[in-house]
Amino acid sequence: MSDVTTRALRLLALLQSRAVWTGPELAAEMGVTTRTVRRDVDRLRALGYPVLTSAGHGGGYQLGAGQALPPLLLSSSEAVAVAVGLRLAASSGVDGLDEEALRALAALDRILPAPVRTEVGAITEAMGVISRPAAGIRSEVLMTLATAVRDGVRVRVDYRRADGERAERRLEPHRVLSMEGRWYLFAWDLVREDWRTFRLDRMHAVHASTFTITERPTPDIEAAVRESITVGAYPQSATVRILAPFEEVAPQVPARAATVTADGPDACLLRAGTAELHWIAMHLAWIGAPIEVIDPPELLTLIEQLGRWAGRARWSPEHSSAAPDPPRR
Repeated sequence: MSDVTTRALRLLALLQSRAVWTGPELAAEMGVTTRTVRRDVDRLRALGYPVLTSAGHGGGYQLGAGQALPPLLLSSSEAVAVAVGLRLAASSGVDGLDEEALRALAALDRILPAPVRTEVGAITEAMGVISRPAAGIRSEVLMTLATAVRDGVRVRVDYRRADGERAERRLEPHRVLSMEGRWYLFAWDLVREDWRTFRLDRMHAVHASTFTITERPTPDIEAAVRESITVGAYPQSATVRILAPFEEVAPQVPARAATVTADGPDACLLRAGTAELHWIAMHLAWIGAPIEVIDPPELLTLIEQLGRWAGRARWSPEHSSAAPDPPRR
């Protein structure tokens, strides 16, 4: 780089490091004259960085807020702190924050020097970051997939199915996302030639290739993943029309339990998968709203049986620990 470019980057780093610098202070740090500092400030302004100037006691140069973020220049220790913080955010379970933090971490991880990356890995391993809240996910699995999604390249995955069988899967990864503390990969399966959802906690190893993914129409990824984990993973499924507004029902249904979609202003459709239909019947009873069973008919039979059982419930005063009513006067 030329001396001018080197000085501009150095000046930008200094302006980021603290709120206000005087001209003489910047000149001393950079080993130049105050006139050169003024010229370099003008160059930064020409590049779109808002360097503000204030006069009087306590005044000087400071970096202001602009239309776009300037390149962030970090020392090694600052880079370690930022990367560890992003890993903590990626495992926070906060909707939206975890995925945004993961994308930022993937962008940062690619340019970290090897010693800094090693230090970040050692610190996060000591802290138990990602593996503890994310149900046994290996941090290298998460990072490799996030990077492969960003770079648009194929991966090979050593994957354990729900029945315990392990096999290699060749995938074109499109998105890594979390739902209620669990991470999933939405990808095109090259062998099955279809979209599939994979749990990251079942991945033992991931190897990225240099082969780029094929452009193809992509469905609504979040909807497809929800459908896969709430219905597709189970031997039985049920569809019910709940006679209550979507806004009232949706907060009562965990994302991994079922999908809920609005069906007009005063009703919604619930789809859920299960190994035993009586669990769906019990959850619908807990929601408490009127329902219409669409499929299967056996669910309605179970609900009617549950209603008859509930109708036979009685209070037993002789076995109750409740205090007796006070005598009437």
